[in-house]
Amino acid sequence: MSPSARTILVTGANGFIGRRLVARLAGDPHFAEARITACDIVEPALSPPRVERVAGDLTDPRFLARIVEDAPDLVFHLASILGGAAEAHYDLARRVNVDSTLSLFEALRRPDSPPRVVFASSIAVFGPPLPERIDDGTHPFPTMVYGAHKRMMEIALEQFSARGWIDGIAIRLPGIVARADADARQRAAFINRVFHAVAKGEDMVLPVTPEGTTWMISVPACIDSFVRAALVPSDRLGQSRAMTLPAQNVAFGDLVAALRAAFPESRSRIDYAPQADIVAQFGSQPPLATPLAESLGFLHDGDLPTLIRRALAESGA
Repeated sequence: MSPSARTILVTGANGFIGRRLVARLAGDPHFAEARITACDIVEPALSPPRVERVAGDLTDPRFLARIVEDAPDLVFHLASILGGAAEAHYDLARRVNVDSTLSLFEALRRPDSPPRVVFASSIAVFGPPLPERIDDGTHPFPTMVYGAHKRMMEIALEQFSARGWIDGIAIRLPGIVARADADARQRAAFINRVFHAVAKGEDMVLPVTPEGTTWMISVPACIDSFVRAALVPSDRLGQSRAMTLPAQNVAFGDLVAALRAAFPESRSRIDYAPQADIVAQFGSQPPLATPLAESLGFLHDGDLPTLIRRALAESGA
């Protein structure tokens, strides 16, 4: 991927990550000359220069044709129906996560100058149940709708890249913290909420065990990963175009202790009431090794205090 992309397309640009990614792209010298199209189902609430805001439905072929008519050099595809919503609304998730994503990949086919396509995948491609360790050789075996859809599109991206139609890379995102307004209906919302509960001195009950572990990166580390995925030279990417990002494997008890150290005046009480299904999905994530992503320059936050500081600074806490 050349850093001199002329046109950039971001889908899902009105989301929590999408808005921050667009702001970063607009201010990053690597993309100083690029025009940016930011699209979502509602017009993105953005104001950086060089950004065209577009509202529309990716499942509408006419809208899809419109956003690719300028032949973007770089595409960040973030739009999707997430976790629990995908499980509850299969038909909608199928249309957005599979049909429109595949249609987007097809609309981007350009064998003479294949665009770099950065696809937001997920660790949900691994289950549950999860193996005792996950590394670059672990075979994805999704059991939930969301993870299955992400895995399907990873395969499509690798196939299209092997044919030279696009120059794709799929990054599997771990838990990204710490969104202050995390939707309580999302099963993983408690992971974000515990940061703010301790910061604000509020009591909370976690549906996992203190020994339970989960993978985490901060929002800034997530945005860095998207930008890195755009800039990795094509000749450093092999046939495997889907990779798990580096993340810290954090025990919830250690997280709470580190939060208390960061906020020593907090009177927050954190209790535990494990729920088996949530423990299986979010509270028993095994050791993680990501040498492929690390060899390409992807990084996590480094240590737990840094992750907490960056996560809460980004959220305004």
